[in-house]
Amino acid sequence: MARKVRTWFQGAKYHVTSRGIRKSPLFFEDEDYQKYLKLLEETRDRYPFILHTYCLMSNHTHLQLETPETPLSIIMKNLNTKYAKYINKKYNFSGHVFEKRYGAELLNSAEYEIDVSKYIHLNPVAAGLAAAPEDYRWSSYRAYVAGDGEKIPILNTESLLAYFPHPPQQHYELYMKTIITDKSYWKDGKIYIMDREGQPCRQR
Repeated sequence: MARKVRTWFQGAKYHVTSRGIRKSPLFFEDEDYQKYLKLLEETRDRYPFILHTYCLMSNHTHLQLETPETPLSIIMKNLNTKYAKYINKKYNFSGHVFEKRYGAELLNSAEYEIDVSKYIHLNPVAAGLAAAPEDYRWSSYRAYVAGDGEKIPILNTESLLAYFPHPPQQHYELYMKTIITDKSYWKDGKIYIMDREGQPCRQR
């Protein structure tokens, strides 16, 4: 889905993907997923960015992030280089871990930001790894629908949830369950979901 973006400007928002070389796994056990998230947090502390959503698949990663101060290239080079060194050392590998350069797609509208978050959170379902997005452990979805109980320090859920009417967690969950025939409309900066008959959807 993502393509390479060479330009950067302050406050840009991106969907970033990193893939294992020749589709090889990036994660082999829980400790590896945890290490990646730890390195993500360390990278954020050194090169500030805002993380909106993420999903760590076995052989690739999805990050939806905002870059208020630091160019994306510096952020991703730091993160991927450190994780590659960790994997090579732990498993006695050598050579490249990631496939070429990361992919990045510029998100230039609120609608696109929301759609990308849905795509990222549904990745495990599409891949057959989970029956529902809340069943997958290595994504930010639970933090969006569970409220304070699943808060992740590095994650900013407020920006995307602000596009949904009250209560935003329930409306985000409803949005994740809408199908292609459902419609949506915007009013006062909020997105509302319509059913096939053109009526506002209720939490199911």
